[in-house]
Amino acid sequence: MSDKVRIRRLPTGVPGLDAVLGGGVPEFSFNVIAGTPGAGKTTLVQQIMFALARADRPALFFTVLGEPPLKMLRYQQQFEFFDLAKVNTSVRFINLAKEALDGGLDAVLKRIIQEVEATSPAIVIVDSFRSVMQAVQRQTEGLEVQHFVQELGMRLTGWQATTFLVGEFQLVETENHPVFTVADGLVWLYQSLDRNSMVRKMQVMKMRGQAPIPGLHTFRVTDSGIQVFPRLIAGPPEPPPADGEGKKRRPKRLSVGVTGLDEMLGGGIPSGYSVLVAGPSGSGKTVLATQFIREGARRGEAGVIAVFEKRPSEYAHTSAVVLDQAVRDGQIGIIHTRPLDLSIDETLHELTDAIHRLKARRVVIDSLSGFELALAPTFREDFRESLYRLVAALTGMGLTVMMTAELEDSYTDLRFSPHGTAFLTDAIILQRYVELGGQFKRVMAVVKVRASAHSKDLRLFEVGADGMVVGERIGNYQGLLTGSPHVVSPGSRLTPRRPDARRPKS
Repeated sequence: MSDKVRIRRLPTGVPGLDAVLGGGVPEFSFNVIAGTPGAGKTTLVQQIMFALARADRPALFFTVLGEPPLKMLRYQQQFEFFDLAKVNTSVRFINLAKEALDGGLDAVLKRIIQEVEATSPAIVIVDSFRSVMQAVQRQTEGLEVQHFVQELGMRLTGWQATTFLVGEFQLVETENHPVFTVADGLVWLYQSLDRNSMVRKMQVMKMRGQAPIPGLHTFRVTDSGIQVFPRLIAGPPEPPPADGEGKKRRPKRLSVGVTGLDEMLGGGIPSGYSVLVAGPSGSGKTVLATQFIREGARRGEAGVIAVFEKRPSEYAHTSAVVLDQAVRDGQIGIIHTRPLDLSIDETLHELTDAIHRLKARRVVIDSLSGFELALAPTFREDFRESLYRLVAALTGMGLTVMMTAELEDSYTDLRFSPHGTAFLTDAIILQRYVELGGQFKRVMAVVKVRASAHSKDLRLFEVGADGMVVGERIGNYQGLLTGSPHVVSPGSRLTPRRPDARRPKS
């Protein structure tokens, strides 16, 4: 019995694209790059071409009736991937406009065959293939187009060339256009303007012999070229390791850096948990998050903070718990991604880069409210689903994640998170304001710690120069969370006044 034929996968040189494709581009494959004008098709194929082309593996780039070659090259040279030293050596540009207009498909195919046989290229690109179809559509029947596509595909595969046809096709054409039937790979690029945000996405609709990541993946076009952010697909969390007797070990408890709160949590946060810290503005959410990160650094556990409401420098200097030294020592990383047009997958990419670089074990997202506003409007619509994928990915890596969320404190409405996201987390710490002795005071409670006992107490806490300090339990009060903002001293026989109750006349 003969061995299986193994297809080599070529690295594209486009960050993130190899993962989306399922390992790279299959060698000698016949691929179509399709999409709307301006979506990034030419930039994508040229970035792949310059990454793969070399002296012993040359590339031919055929242009047809799109933008003139000199104009295209002028703009493509602005990208960092463009290597001028390769032009006319390992990369050649050939214009097929005359053949397409004067001789039709036969002349185009003849010229391509002539150039390929003379050069023996490893990479062949035709941009725009759709222009060939439009140039000859009046003089060519559908069967001739199909014959041209099949002949081109068979010859290029026989010549052992990896081919890319670029075209501005419509999605409805995938049902009956012959090029999509012959193609081994089909990558579709989209772009849309959502309010003031430009959103670019790609989809691998087909890739023979391998399993691409399904769905739409966001990408950016920068001075470096294209960068793809693979859509996150979270796998099942890893079960805790077993001891020598086959019993599952309980997860290690992590201190949050606040002694009283560790006690309320039942000994700290179980490792690998996601924690939501919810409360109104100014209640101390960021202080608690920074103490959590600083405590990890003190114990040799590096941490990463994703900031969406302040600049990293401001965050490190203005927090009640100063992180400057730990940041300089490489124990803590603070990232601040581009606001107003993010995607969840782009944010996860920035986070995982910092996590791997620092070997971090703790992560803070401050805050979910700012995070949602930083997303492009199209991604806000499925924010809860996207957040679930983000949290599942981070905790699946064994990280302990703390997220802050701002809640409007109305005193009569008991909520634990915005947009009903409380169920996504393993633990919830709630902060509130109360009126006590003619002053606003801060209180906190541990609402839940999944699969663990925890305190049900309501405790006062203060935020000072050294961070957060948890005080005594508030007792003998029934309506703190769901009733009146007025709180009486422990042991008092007075009943709390309802917000709508009128004061007695004097």
